[in-house]
Amino acid sequence: MRWNKAAKPDQATSQSLARALGVPESIADLLVQRGIATFDEAKTFFRPSLDQLHDPFLMADMTTAVARVNAAIAAQEFIMVFGDYDVDGTTSVALMAEYLLTQKAQVTTYIPDRYGEGYGISLQGIDYAAAQNITLIIALDCGIKAIEQVAYAAERGIDFIICDHHRPGPILPGAVAVLDPKREDCNYPYKELCGCGVGFKLIQALHTQQGGVLEDLLPYMDLLVTAIGADIVPMTGENRCMAYWGLKQLNKAPRPGLKSLLAFSKQTPWRVREVVFVAAPRINAAGRMKHGAYAVELLLQRDQKLAAEMAQGIEVFNRDRRSLDQSITQEALAQIETLGEQNSAATVVYQEDWHKGVIGIVASRLIENHYRPTVVFTKSGAVLAASVRSVKGFDVYEALEQCQEYIIQFGGHKYAAGLTIKPEDYPAFKTCFESVVEQTLPPELQTPELMIDAPLNFDEITPKLYRIIEQFAPFGPENRRPVFATNDVSVMPQTKAVGADKSHLRMVVTHNQSPSISGIAFGFGAQVPELKEAQKCALAYSLDQNHWQGQSSIQLMIKDITL
Repeated sequence: MRWNKAAKPDQATSQSLARALGVPESIADLLVQRGIATFDEAKTFFRPSLDQLHDPFLMADMTTAVARVNAAIAAQEFIMVFGDYDVDGTTSVALMAEYLLTQKAQVTTYIPDRYGEGYGISLQGIDYAAAQNITLIIALDCGIKAIEQVAYAAERGIDFIICDHHRPGPILPGAVAVLDPKREDCNYPYKELCGCGVGFKLIQALHTQQGGVLEDLLPYMDLLVTAIGADIVPMTGENRCMAYWGLKQLNKAPRPGLKSLLAFSKQTPWRVREVVFVAAPRINAAGRMKHGAYAVELLLQRDQKLAAEMAQGIEVFNRDRRSLDQSITQEALAQIETLGEQNSAATVVYQEDWHKGVIGIVASRLIENHYRPTVVFTKSGAVLAASVRSVKGFDVYEALEQCQEYIIQFGGHKYAAGLTIKPEDYPAFKTCFESVVEQTLPPELQTPELMIDAPLNFDEITPKLYRIIEQFAPFGPENRRPVFATNDVSVMPQTKAVGADKSHLRMVVTHNQSPSISGIAFGFGAQVPELKEAQKCALAYSLDQNHWQGQSSIQLMIKDITL
């Protein structure tokens, strides 16, 4: 990895903040790095208040959206809540449907079939709505580019409200309302909401217009933190505030579905980490392996026993998904080697029988092996469908824009996207994408970056330091768990490879005659001989707590090792 050390904050600012808060200057440095320079800013950071959430009516089209929903409820119109099949989409659908049901609305939910309908608003879904006499569709986490679909729905007497967070195209769909903070004409103060976050702003607007208070909406925030964590949006501003309260709700009174999914983790209390690595993959597995409607049904389930049974069924999907993504990753790596493309500027691979539901995971796995912007294609009916993932600092969405002549449709974010092409255009697309990346990807972005927040001596690692750092949570993009670096670390004889396949490393280390401390380095098991021979190394790590046989101790979560 390429270690990038954060600049030392202004010393006077750090010292002033340290005095105001009564914390070590090292903690004040971390806060200043996050843009927190005063006591009041620190108070807002450490104790997020629901008052920090913005007025939802600042979002373009919100007034129109609220009026249309209220009219539909008053007239007892049939409303369809339509969403994508991933975590953000399914949590959005559950959130919106659950709220509308409390308003005595006539509601049905719809998740498109990943394989039969593909991503986004489908004509099949609109036809289903028309057959059910539905006159309003609320689309969540999709729809910002569904110009033809919305026009088709209008011809059939169906209105649309779109709640999306993806980048709009040059023309917005002709919906009654388009809620998307990334609209160029939207002055909403926070631009980084996930799809579920945009949906929450709509129910916040509906609720506050009726004289309700934000505290009434806390039961929905366990869904919000799940979507925020899984969709990898910045853990700043409103996202961090909603995630903070979402974790409180999740640990105090979780809905039965999420409680059953998180039961697969032994860690408590539940943090964003458990949401991302335990709940989210299982929710996604339903849509990848069977149908996203299973996830929505689980998230709406109110009976704990039934929810536990449903979670066990989804766990079967998850095991199947894990097996598939491992085998396809191996096939993709073999293809890269066969084609001699290990050192190409970009990775573009295709095999017609790869499972469409896991190619996004495979793209991420390939980046772990070959750190390059990656596109993984499979056959999907008459077209080829792909998932795209990028490396830190490279806007893959802009790269795709430069290859539009070979693309049927695409959408997504800076770091993740999806697209479809004609099979005959695969060679041209591959050549174009690789060329664009080669010309625009700076050399320094071709090596994984590890941001180091600060140097740290082992004698500074205390329970107090750990407790304060834990209050930096919820952690996520732009508010990562602090990473420290220590040089001249002594490797103790107890250091050894661990795990069923001995691929991980359990280190016991000391520094400047401090008491020894243990650490875990996943994937570093093969380095044991080198470490023991060198006896000294430099470590980059974050701090975590190890629970073993009823005892708790601070341990190092090792990110990288240099000799």
